[in-house]
Amino acid sequence: MSGAHRWIDLIDPKPEDLREHLADRLHPAALDIVTSPLEHDDEPRPRIESHGDYIVGVLLVPVAVPAEDRLFYQEVDFILTDEKFLTISKTPPGEQPFDPKPAKQACTAEEPIGMYLYRLVDEVAERFLDLVDALNDEIDELEDAVEAWPAAKIRDRISTLRHDLLHIRRTLAPTRDAAREVMDDRVALDHVDVFPREVDLHFADAYDKLLRASDGLEISRDLVAGVRDYFQSKIANDQNEVTKRLTAIASILLLPTFIVGVYGQNFRRIPELHWGFGYAWSWGLIIVTTIAQVVYFRRKRWL
Repeated sequence: MSGAHRWIDLIDPKPEDLREHLADRLHPAALDIVTSPLEHDDEPRPRIESHGDYIVGVLLVPVAVPAEDRLFYQEVDFILTDEKFLTISKTPPGEQPFDPKPAKQACTAEEPIGMYLYRLVDEVAERFLDLVDALNDEIDELEDAVEAWPAAKIRDRISTLRHDLLHIRRTLAPTRDAAREVMDDRVALDHVDVFPREVDLHFADAYDKLLRASDGLEISRDLVAGVRDYFQSKIANDQNEVTKRLTAIASILLLPTFIVGVYGQNFRRIPELHWGFGYAWSWGLIIVTTIAQVVYFRRKRWL
């Protein structure tokens, strides 16, 4: 049997489509897993489970859309028997389903059927690594834009990135654990070894990629925290600059107010009151003190 015939990929199949390929071997619970629709708010937890003479699993594939600053997930479920590998891609609302063809084309008829699952998991691991790189690019762009973008936009982008990182972590961790269960021989078929030593070694490579993605995700979280701290320090610095300017303006207005208050007192014996140049004197005093303060504050870069 060729590799193309051993790997069957379906998109949004109905229960009868699955029964056609599996001859009613699926338990109702397993059938519910692979036929339940993909929802944005209730994505399933990635897992790989043994069910006697077949293995069923759920994987989530992250897809970043940098141009729109968003992230969505493609679900691909699978059923592995000793003869067939069936993948079920579910179409996210308004998006494209996962395409397993690159992984499928790498398979050969001579290799163990467990290698087919490895190639699928390896493709998902590569997607997580690519996602971490894309996130780091987004974070670098955000850091460069802190000085230029409006504060509301910066806050919204930081919040979105933190939410995405948390969601990715909740998806990546169980995917990594599922790969580890295969390596530890906790997932197997009855009476058939579909994961011989060579397949376990390949799964170790996929597990290593998922570990690298997890480490990269932690670095991304630190980078987002750094951008958040940078943004907060910028806000504090801007507020400090505004306070300096307000202090300088208040001080500049204080002396003229004081001078006007002095000469506006209702006392008869004010020396300048009957002086011919009294009015010019008060104006000159106001102008000189104001200019002196403006020069002083400009030298201190408060204005």
